[in-house]
Amino acid sequence: MQLQRILYGGDYNPEQWLHDPEILARDVEMFKEASINTVSIGMFSWSMLEPNEGEYNLDYLEEIINRLHQNGISTILSTPSAARPKWMSDCYSEVLRVNPFGHRYLFGGRHNHCYTSPVYRSKIRKINTLLAERFGKHPAVILWHISNEYGGECYCPLCQDAFRIWLEKKYTTIDSLNQAWMTTFWSHTYNEFSQIEAPSPLGESMVHGLNLDWKRFISDQTVDFAAWEIQALRDAGSMLPTTTNMMYHFPGIDYDDMANVIDVISWDTYPLWHKMDDIEISMDCGFQHDYFRSLKHQPFLLMESCPGPTNWQGISKLKRPGMIEAMGLHAIAHGSDSILYFQMRQSRGSSEKFHGAVIEHYGKKDARMYREVADLGKDLVELSELIGTTTDASVAIIYDLQNRWALEDSQGPRNDGLFYRENVLKPYRAFKKLGVNVDIISSAQSLDSYQIIIAPMLYMFRADIESRIRSFIHNGGTFVLGTFSGIVNETDLCHLGGTPHELMDVFGLRRTETDGLYEGEKNWITSCEELFVNEPYEVRHLCDLLSTSTAQTLYIYKSEFYSNTAAVTLNQYGDGKAYYIGCDVEQRFYDDFVSHLIARTVVNSAIQGIIPYGIEVNSRSSDSYTYTFIQNFNNHDTSLKQINLKGELMYGTNLDTLAAYQTIIMKTKKNL
Repeated sequence: MQLQRILYGGDYNPEQWLHDPEILARDVEMFKEASINTVSIGMFSWSMLEPNEGEYNLDYLEEIINRLHQNGISTILSTPSAARPKWMSDCYSEVLRVNPFGHRYLFGGRHNHCYTSPVYRSKIRKINTLLAERFGKHPAVILWHISNEYGGECYCPLCQDAFRIWLEKKYTTIDSLNQAWMTTFWSHTYNEFSQIEAPSPLGESMVHGLNLDWKRFISDQTVDFAAWEIQALRDAGSMLPTTTNMMYHFPGIDYDDMANVIDVISWDTYPLWHKMDDIEISMDCGFQHDYFRSLKHQPFLLMESCPGPTNWQGISKLKRPGMIEAMGLHAIAHGSDSILYFQMRQSRGSSEKFHGAVIEHYGKKDARMYREVADLGKDLVELSELIGTTTDASVAIIYDLQNRWALEDSQGPRNDGLFYRENVLKPYRAFKKLGVNVDIISSAQSLDSYQIIIAPMLYMFRADIESRIRSFIHNGGTFVLGTFSGIVNETDLCHLGGTPHELMDVFGLRRTETDGLYEGEKNWITSCEELFVNEPYEVRHLCDLLSTSTAQTLYIYKSEFYSNTAAVTLNQYGDGKAYYIGCDVEQRFYDDFVSHLIARTVVNSAIQGIIPYGIEVNSRSSDSYTYTFIQNFNNHDTSLKQINLKGELMYGTNLDTLAAYQTIIMKTKKNL
């Protein structure tokens, strides 16, 4: 997608204001004042576009798109599948989802529709075709926004049949399925595919292969529906790029697969700013930015963020002055080519009437939120050269959704929480504290371009990850494998003969047992060679017991019957290094351990010097320049005197001290 400017604007729902043309006219005026250049429209407009079956009304939409275009504002046009009209539910009950108890939902909400339903697919194909024919080549429309926040599952007979077809295609024979799922457990062997039902609280829920494949099917069916929507646009002649807005740590769709059917990655972010130290919030949000950027390893779009309080979180917290700028530039720093808000004008009624917006109910330009949005908009005009620049990362962390599915269903060694996401975030935080760019990849993605890869709790080995890890290390890479890794295959069957599966020689050890610690129970690890000054380090939740062969023991446990045995190890394999961290150890350890890794590996940080707490550093690159973002997420002034700042000050005003939530950007010419 070729852009000339950072997209700035957000979700706009003009159909809510058709009764008041003066408001629509004033909106455009206020958009221009705030340097808004892009709005996303149409995602919840189906009842306006097709008020009765077969009766279409696209004229109002064209009038709005034309008016925006005349004022220099582009349109991201949505397909309306996220919320269908009432007449469709009344006429065709099959479009309504069925829950795991077999009850069909009533009309209401959104995404309450069956992705398998032939009727629903037919109806969305028709409306998408009409939209593409009318707007697919309109000069104002720059991108198709496919639906909205895809998600959810349906257990109707249509989906049950589709699941059986999906299984037969995957396994070919029922005997192969029975072996893959270990259905001899509890005498649950199937004689034919037609006997299989989706997992349910009323039926089968303890065959983990079934549970895992159902999640894969739901993900695949959702991705297939998105592809169906896109194909309707293509068949109608529109070649505009496509996107769909993905969600924070969403467990329902394998976004690796969704990335294969859309052209541009986008996502919606709603952090709980000011709930705790904002640097912790920024790290968590930054992780997600990097995750979505890494799906295609190219710039993404921030599709939704909120300039004010949300309406659906537990507490609707106001954003402190400066936060709108900080969170917007934070997305740009991690690779976004847009800052888009939900929503442009605040609704008067229903669920989102108190959701923050660029234009509040007050509707005037002197509102605090509007002024901050407008100030940032003016600044972004000067940052257009950042468009299309990339993020260079020689470090990757493996965060794999299918691994998460399997872990959360493992039923051992700790049913009160395995804390997978938390284990992934610990090394991420440690790298970011040093100003290092990080890719977040799945097990299926290539490992070849990295120098350091960390895979916390890689319980499931899939996509031939074993042989690729072996090659990566043998060829000189540094790989860190975390606790409880390499335990099961892709259908959640335990590997026989020792773990980590097929990598015991690479890591020079065997995991013999794993101890689950009670809530509040602690162990500690200490080094054999006094590597770091901050030890001992606290351990919670899980402790692997390790039998070493060629591995060097770096850390040992301090308590329990396995005290003085290996907890963290290093094995030289080929030209590379294989580390194993056999426990869920505290953040302080990762901070020190990652510093140790960086000191022994050629990994470029975006900045030189000591980065103070609360300062986050990221960089983007063009062929000729590196753009370094330094942001203060403390709620107080923070000195930068211990950082060696190089290059030209491209954005911001002060190189010595950053005020709360302030950002500077340094532009440095590369040594070509």
